[in-house]
Amino acid sequence: MELWYTIVDLLPFDWAQPGSMYFMKNALLAVLVISPLFGLLSTMVVESRMSFFSDALGHSAFTGIAIGTLLASAWRLFAGVDPMWIAVLFAVGFALLFSVVRRRTSLASDTVIGVFSSTAVALGIFLATFGGGSFTKYNALLIGDILSVEPMKIGLMALILLVVIVLWVRSFNQLMLASVHPALADSRGIRVFWQEAVFSAAIAVVVTVTMTWVGLLVINSLLVLPGAAARNIARNMRQYHLISLLSALVAGIAGLLTSYYIGSSAGASITLYLAIFFAVTFCFRKQRL
Repeated sequence: MELWYTIVDLLPFDWAQPGSMYFMKNALLAVLVISPLFGLLSTMVVESRMSFFSDALGHSAFTGIAIGTLLASAWRLFAGVDPMWIAVLFAVGFALLFSVVRRRTSLASDTVIGVFSSTAVALGIFLATFGGGSFTKYNALLIGDILSVEPMKIGLMALILLVVIVLWVRSFNQLMLASVHPALADSRGIRVFWQEAVFSAAIAVVVTVTMTWVGLLVINSLLVLPGAAARNIARNMRQYHLISLLSALVAGIAGLLTSYYIGSSAGASITLYLAIFFAVTFCFRKQRL
């Protein structure tokens, strides 16, 4: 981290002065790590028509946090365990179960997502209020606080980013074909279920870890808006992914700075910048023709 702090000290901002405001410097590094993740995953979410799925994963992550908090308070074995790790396991299991059910049912994807999402919400609220407990201690999850990010979790997200990039390089064509035309992908020998399962698990981990940074209420928007905006103006797949990644990165930095100088929520600020970018690209969408 010392090398990062030395680089940030060169920036012309009041919070970038040497030896001060490390929380802001950590938050900037977190944005630089998670923005490319959201930008890349957003393209698959949009192409797979899975925007509601990422929202359902947010609900499952909240349920996982509630389970972790309950276990930590009830069982000495889980005392001191960060509820986030339990939430990650629960969200990944939730995503894999969803992939299995969607593969084996004739119901539409949005119906299956609705079933899983509503169940996750109900279970999370039930556990959060179990025994007369107060829901207010979970309010921070709804809005998020990227200024409280820890260097260890930034390192975790950097590792996840590296894994996603490797998967992208090795399996991009298969992932895209499986999302656009599953039947054709099956006929080409592509294991569509495992492609979907890995993709779902990646989203689950990203949503769970970053939920406390950007907030449950807007995290789904960060997984939809970059890809949706890029889809408006991209002429080919390379432009599509590049525009999605860059829009997420620019909006992330702008949203963080805005939240610092005017005291707003970072997650909400990032989302609004992405929404503005979507509106602009929507106006120029005909240029793709």
